[in-house]
Amino acid sequence: MQYNYQDLIQLFNASFTKTYNTVLVKGGDEPIYIPANNECSFHQVIFAHGYFSSALHEIAHWCQAGEKRRLLEDYGYWYVPDGRNEQQQKTFEAAEVYPQALEWAFNVAAKKKFNVSSDNLNGYQSDRLAFQEKVFQQVIVFLEQGFPARAQAFINSLAAFYDTRLPLTKTDFIQQHHKESFCEPI
Repeated sequence: MQYNYQDLIQLFNASFTKTYNTVLVKGGDEPIYIPANNECSFHQVIFAHGYFSSALHEIAHWCQAGEKRRLLEDYGYWYVPDGRNEQQQKTFEAAEVYPQALEWAFNVAAKKKFNVSSDNLNGYQSDRLAFQEKVFQQVIVFLEQGFPARAQAFINSLAAFYDTRLPLTKTDFIQQHHKESFCEPI
């Protein structure tokens, strides 16, 4: 299947522009969230280089951010780029479990393979499989308790576009999770 970032822009903007005054935008090197300001009357979820996976990841962060956080650049979150030490990496991964669980659901709804991302090629290398297990456990929580409203709306849009059966179930995730558990870390 071919995946085009333009499809994500169309789906996101159709779902959220009117209600949340927010648009998805293809950006350059670094993703960023920019709230409406004097120069731009709408909020922008900007993803890197037109990468499909970057767009899904940034949408996941947007779906996680509450109303007050969506008024802050990059939601007011802490971020240390690639090259993090062990403690910084553990803090990063703890903050990434929730959005990467949403991102995984978006990928399943789009019938696309998902890989967790530790995003630290030049720094401390943590246990990728342990991180993946934490993300998987958060997926299970979402499946049992429901996804946040904006995330569920986007899952619905993706599922309709990619002709994916809903609701998503544990089986949709477990096959990929167990297959990955026996592979060497990337």
